[in-house]
Amino acid sequence: MAYTKIICGKLYDGIQDALQENMEILINGKYIEAVGRNVEAPEGCEVIDLSHLTVTPGMIDAHVHASYFDWREIANDPIFYSDGMRCLAAAECARKALAGGFTTIRHIGWFQEDYSLDVKRAIDAGYIEGARMIAAPHFICAPGSHGDSTQKIATNPRLSRFLETHYPTMGSGAEFFRDAVRHEVKIGADFIKIMATGGFFTPNDSPEDKQLSDDELQAIIDTAHSLHTTVTAHAYTTELVTTLANMGIDGIEHASLIDEPTARLLEEKDVYVVPTFCPYDEIVLLDEEKLAQKSPEFQRKLRYYRDNLVRSREILKNSKIRLGYGTDLVVGYQNYECGREYSAWLRNGMDPFRTLKAATAVNAEILGLSDVLGTIEPGKLADIAAWPRDLLHDDKALLDCAFVMKEGRQSAVHSIISDYEE
Repeated sequence: MAYTKIICGKLYDGIQDALQENMEILINGKYIEAVGRNVEAPEGCEVIDLSHLTVTPGMIDAHVHASYFDWREIANDPIFYSDGMRCLAAAECARKALAGGFTTIRHIGWFQEDYSLDVKRAIDAGYIEGARMIAAPHFICAPGSHGDSTQKIATNPRLSRFLETHYPTMGSGAEFFRDAVRHEVKIGADFIKIMATGGFFTPNDSPEDKQLSDDELQAIIDTAHSLHTTVTAHAYTTELVTTLANMGIDGIEHASLIDEPTARLLEEKDVYVVPTFCPYDEIVLLDEEKLAQKSPEFQRKLRYYRDNLVRSREILKNSKIRLGYGTDLVVGYQNYECGREYSAWLRNGMDPFRTLKAATAVNAEILGLSDVLGTIEPGKLADIAAWPRDLLHDDKALLDCAFVMKEGRQSAVHSIISDYEE
């Protein structure tokens, strides 16, 4: 095996809430062999000097929709994007995410077929370069729901109904959803994603809508668990999040409209939450310029729910819930700009070490990969990133990657910050 030694300026290892000085990492092939000061290395070991940078585990984004090239084109997806185009977009998103220091992304489904499992397999096999993908290829959803892209063409009922028939996991009834889960697991889904409620992005529903019955939700959760697969749900409100937690759900995406008792329930049951602060930052922090990039329906709903969004964000921030890091970028930013969520957490007053841990060790737990990822310690895969900015005070620090390595192999880097005005 080839040995590599990395000399760190500062090291955040995903374990301690500290930036350690004068640390070194010895890598043997794909794996970390030793971490410490003055680490001995065998003769012929390659030395990478990152003494001017802060070194971290490779970052993990737990809520990515990888299947589009440019957010401005999403409205055209139901008609003008082919399955193959979405597949290519997912591969490009994974490539750019890796170049930005995120060595793992969790692709959390899309409105249409995208062959994301094929992209995942091609990356795993080394045919193409990209962040490793943990994927749920299809939303489990009902017609007319937040997971139904034909909402956008509902004024053409015949075309809308035709396109519905091409979505394999959209339907009704407990038996349908049991079969849908079994199919997803059969084809290789890493987890199950439920669209349990309406949302902000889609035009014809509300974040308060409950779009699946209790029988349907329980059938999905029980079937997935019987097949040793975890389940997460797109859900916002106290009522629905409480129902899902009591049904045994593993995780919640967003939870953006919950109250204090619901937060305590999630803590008690150890249900993780990926809060995706970034898509709602424009209304919480009142950035009218960014709000104007969203559709009129999106803006209207954000303004209507603003007080609740602000209140629930404080509840999440001050809770002991296992919070994961995920971007959910579909408007205003590209899907590979995974460092955007770091800015949202810090600008909302979140402790930077909690944010870093969410994007590393906690996300590795959520993805079921904590035995190989999320921390820099012996035995873990050598997924490593390095950053030139002050991680504790610069909210844009994770948009400026200077070095990235996945499984012991150095990759090309790309600084997202260079593409935008600060």
